[in-house]
Amino acid sequence: MKRTTLIIGILAIVAMFSGCKKFLDVTPKTSLSEEQLFTSEVGFQQALSGVYGQLADSKLYGDNLSMGFVSALAQNYATIDPASSVQLQQTQLLNYASTEVVSYTDSIWSASYSAIAAANKIIANTEANRSVLSNNSYALLRGESLALRAFLHFDLLRMFGPEYTAGANLKAIPYKKDVNQNANPPATTADVVKFALADLKEAESLLLPVDPIVTSDLRTRRNKLNYYSVKALEARIMLYSGDNAGAAAAATVVVNSAKYTFVTQAQAGVVSQGLTVRDRLYFNEQVFMIRVRDILPTVQKYFRFRGAASQTLTRSAANFNTLYETSNGGGSDFRFAFRLEQEGGVPFPSKFWQASSSTTPITDNLLDQYVPGIRLSEMYYILAETASTPEIGVGYLNTVRLNRGIKVLPNTLTAVTLKSEITKEYQKEFYAEGQLFFYYKRIKASRMQFGPAMAPQQYVLPIPPSELQFNPNYAN
Repeated sequence: MKRTTLIIGILAIVAMFSGCKKFLDVTPKTSLSEEQLFTSEVGFQQALSGVYGQLADSKLYGDNLSMGFVSALAQNYATIDPASSVQLQQTQLLNYASTEVVSYTDSIWSASYSAIAAANKIIANTEANRSVLSNNSYALLRGESLALRAFLHFDLLRMFGPEYTAGANLKAIPYKKDVNQNANPPATTADVVKFALADLKEAESLLLPVDPIVTSDLRTRRNKLNYYSVKALEARIMLYSGDNAGAAAAATVVVNSAKYTFVTQAQAGVVSQGLTVRDRLYFNEQVFMIRVRDILPTVQKYFRFRGAASQTLTRSAANFNTLYETSNGGGSDFRFAFRLEQEGGVPFPSKFWQASSSTTPITDNLLDQYVPGIRLSEMYYILAETASTPEIGVGYLNTVRLNRGIKVLPNTLTAVTLKSEITKEYQKEFYAEGQLFFYYKRIKASRMQFGPAMAPQQYVLPIPPSELQFNPNYAN
C-alpha cells in the first residue's frame, strides 16, 4: 500500500521504532519500542539522527530533491532520446501525467510525510518525556525537529502548491503537526508559510541560547538545522512569500555571523594531489548540508559516462559555455573551470564526483558524502534581490562573483538588469542542486534556460493520485 498523509502516522511509527537500521543509522542489538526510545537522551538523539537519515534517502535529498528529479524539471539536463528510454526523460519533458513523473512525485510525497511524522513524534515526546532531557538537550532536540518539520513542508509547498502571489489563498498541502490516521485538509499556501515560520520562530528561540554553533563549534553543526540554518530557511521562506524586509533581515544574521567563508581558488581548483583534494562542494559555505552516506551509486548512475551521452545526465559543451558565459569572461568562473570534467568525450558536472581517501586531508570533511541544503551564496542573492536600490543590490551580487573568479558588474545596472543577473547566478550556482526549479516558479519565469515557454501552472506538480484517492479534502 502506498503511504499517504492519511495513513502516514501509523507507518512512520512502525518504521521509526522497529529498530530499523536505516532510520536510526545505528545497528541496535535489540528492537526498541517507542516508549523505550524516548526514555533517555540517547534515544531522542537516535530518533533525530534517524530523521536526518530519512532526508538523505534517495527519495528525498539524496537524489530526487537535489541532483535528480527537481534538477531535471529545471532543464539542467538535455539527455532526451526519443529512440530509447533514458533517465528522467519524461521529467525533462515536463510530462506530469506520465507514469515516470507520478512515480517520483508519489515517492517524494510519501517519504516527506514519513519524515515529518518522525519529527512530530520527537516534538511530542520532548514535552511528554521532558523529565529525561537536560535543558540544553530539550532545546536542541525540539528546535531541530521543529526546523525539520518546516523545511520539509516548505519544499512540498514549493513543489505541489500554487505560486504565492497568485495562490496565497488556494489549497496547497496538509501541514501535519501530529501523527494520526486523520485526513488533514490541505492548508492554503499562505497558511503553510505561516505555520512554517511559526515553527522556525520557536526553533530559533530554543536554539539561540544553546546551539554550539553560535559560540564555537561550527564543523559538527553544518549537517544539522542549527540556529543559522534556521535563519537562512526563514529568509528563503519570507522571500517566497514576498516579505522582502523580513527576508533581508534574516539573511543578514547569517552573513554577519562570519561563520561561513567563501571558497578560495586554491581550495576549489587544486589538482596536484588528485581529485580527492578539490573542494567541489565549497564546504565552508554550507549553511546546511545533508549527509548522504551512499551517494556514490547515484553519482555513478547520473554523472559518469555510460556508453552514450544520451544515457547520462548532462548538457553539451555549448550549453555549458552558454550557462557560464564563457564568451564574456566566464571561463575563469570556478564553477566552470573546476566542476566540469570530460569522460568519454562528454562534459559532466563533477560537483559530486569526490571520493574519500584515507591518504588525503579531504577525508576529514567527507565532502563526497554531502549534498548542499542551503548555501551562503543564497543569502547574498536574497540581499541583492531585496536591496533598496540596484546599486546596493549589485554590491551583494558582486561579492559572490568575486568569490567565484569572475569580473564584477557595474554599479549602474537598472533594476531589470539586476534581476536578470541574479537569475544567471541562480542558474550557475545551483546547477544539479534542486533549487533552480523553485526559483523559476517564485519569479514566475516565462521560460527556463534551455527549456520551453512556461505557463504559471506548469510550475505546480499535481498532488499524487495516492493522496487524492484517500483524502477527500481536496474535492471542491
